[in-house]
Amino acid sequence: MRSLLISAAFTFPLLLLTACGSSDAEDEPQQQASAPVAAEDDNGADEMASRDAAPGATVENEIPDAEDRPVMQAQVVLERLGFGPGVIDGKPGVSLTNALKGFQESRDLPVTGELDEATKQALARWENIPATRVVTIPQSWGDIEFSALPDRAPEQAEMTRLGYESMAEKLAERFHTTPEVLAQLNPGGRPAGTKGRASPSPTASPSAPAGTAETAKPAYSAGQQLRVPNVGADRIVASQVDDEDWLETLRSLGVGTDQPDVARILVDESEGWLKAFDEDDQLVALYTVTTGSENDPLPLGNWGVTGVAHNPPFAYDPELFWDVRDSEESQQLPPGPNGPVGVVWIDLTKEHYGIHGTPAPETIGRAQSHGCIRLTNWDTARLAQMVSGSTKVVFQK
Repeated sequence: MRSLLISAAFTFPLLLLTACGSSDAEDEPQQQASAPVAAEDDNGADEMASRDAAPGATVENEIPDAEDRPVMQAQVVLERLGFGPGVIDGKPGVSLTNALKGFQESRDLPVTGELDEATKQALARWENIPATRVVTIPQSWGDIEFSALPDRAPEQAEMTRLGYESMAEKLAERFHTTPEVLAQLNPGGRPAGTKGRASPSPTASPSAPAGTAETAKPAYSAGQQLRVPNVGADRIVASQVDDEDWLETLRSLGVGTDQPDVARILVDESEGWLKAFDEDDQLVALYTVTTGSENDPLPLGNWGVTGVAHNPPFAYDPELFWDVRDSEESQQLPPGPNGPVGVVWIDLTKEHYGIHGTPAPETIGRAQSHGCIRLTNWDTARLAQMVSGSTKVVFQK
């Protein structure tokens, strides 16, 4: 395989990391779908964190949604339980099918991958969790400078961070969706279901040519109300996170610190999923992944975890990519969510291979990788908190 070398420091010794390019109480999973959060508690998440009603309680919606969104509601509940549906968009697809199969397997239900009657009954205990919620963009976000990233590595190498290019992109990653879905949930720049003009009118993107689809997307601003997918399991115990930069990353991704310990990871190349099992060999998480290609196939076999790098930089070496001209110069790219490996690199005992994030979450389960296992940034951030040096990793076809 051709691969890229990354240097990243963390609690383990300095490593060379290699990146790839583009019910009853006992039935409860360790990740809770609904955890009431009191305003006075010590939640270290941002001010847009989920605040769910207690199980069975009626949810009070200041701005009720304009429509029912049953598929999106299933997506947000499954994700809270550890079965990631990928990008939350209210649409059926391979990631939702995988998530349903994972939930069904964990509950000893017929594994159909469909939202059938038995699955609906099993999910009914969380039916009071709405598909969406309305949030207010924090005032602090108004101080963030967004800028388009250059296409070429030499220009990217001159930057200090490969951050989000727009407020819309940052919001979409925070709520595990896309800018297009946010626009659909906020027609005219206002939360669906809003009466009157409670939020600013949309403005065209200054970088988009007139008449393009981009001009129809609202430009968001601090203090604006938005309807977003009701992602949860985002409570952060800040005292458990030593790295301030990583703490901010968890906040920006809406990923909490309450994650199960994982003893075994199973990746299936043909099925396109990653399953995580606890020490009792119970399935506690499943994510859709992108694995390898004809040129860089997944290395089948038994492996282990050697370390985890948060917000790693990226050493770009064209000679190690089969689809990049060797005449290009090597570059050291800065870290950031839009970096080639996203926000996390989980290093494996198979040299030059790892599990990592991506700057393009909508491609997971669709586009090929350069041999490694690629997940959304938010799913990788969860998984990074689950694994340890004793976690076993199996790659199967």
